[in-house]
Amino acid sequence: MTALIPIMGDGLPQPLLDLLGDGYQIFPWDETEGSSALVNSVGVITYGHPRVDGALMDRMPNLKVISNHGVGVDHIVVADAAARGIPVGNTPGCLDAATADMTIALLMASARNIVIGDEFARGPEFTHYDPSILIGHEVTGSTLGIVGMGRIGKEVAKRARAFEMPILYHNRRRDEAAEAELGVEYRSLDDLLRESDFVALNCPLTSETSGLIGREQLELMKPSATLINMARGPVVKTDDLYEILKAGRIRGAALDVTDPEPLPRDHPLLTLKNLVIAPHLGSASHRTRQRMLEMTVENLAAGLAGTELPYRVVVK
Repeated sequence: MTALIPIMGDGLPQPLLDLLGDGYQIFPWDETEGSSALVNSVGVITYGHPRVDGALMDRMPNLKVISNHGVGVDHIVVADAAARGIPVGNTPGCLDAATADMTIALLMASARNIVIGDEFARGPEFTHYDPSILIGHEVTGSTLGIVGMGRIGKEVAKRARAFEMPILYHNRRRDEAAEAELGVEYRSLDDLLRESDFVALNCPLTSETSGLIGREQLELMKPSATLINMARGPVVKTDDLYEILKAGRIRGAALDVTDPEPLPRDHPLLTLKNLVIAPHLGSASHRTRQRMLEMTVENLAAGLAGTELPYRVVVK
């Protein structure tokens, strides 16, 4: 088919272009401002997290589908799309394992001082082995608290069981099936924070979870505890996290996402040694990213054909 498709995000990723083939006219979003291409575009691919709201959709009267490369759609006003009869697709399920892997990777990196240790091992001061330095936190047998026992949270729990970790979880609603299958125990958010050695945030960003973890919540955590954020940056109040970490009120944090993202290069969080930061690598494995691309194209093709999207976002 011949269709005008702007890709919103950072450039035009070649693997995605290869999958789309020659049947589409593709162009980067930042070259279309004020052009007639917007009016003629029938589909949008969001690659990264550009904001897509009703005002933007109204500039594209021929828009038939919005296909998001990723599962999180907090940057797309899905209700605005639904009001205009425009389906929104995402890529659920395929990134659960990779994101759970990354949750455990960040947990381990922080617990065992991997980043600081790497820097030290490469530096001029490491001239002999000293068994008294960089003593970390034992992971095996430590208590893990998971905020968000959805698909990814369940995958994290499966991995944590291999470390013989008691697992607590918090959801809006108790999940008795998960308790039976995974041996996890439900807690209120406050109790989970008080009892856990590691707190993993694996919840979606919604109006209810925005700012969920701030000073009040962080002060409930053990001084020896670590916060891992694999959700979205705004789930944690950045300024409060900085003050808590700077004061040594908790042992540390490990973040795959931040608010803002990326952090300004002079942001004070970047000066802290008790913080590990990754550049949003949750789904960044070859297999997962390939499947995400395939699902993105499948949603796009279905929307342009006027058929049901295989992975449609449902307005709740």
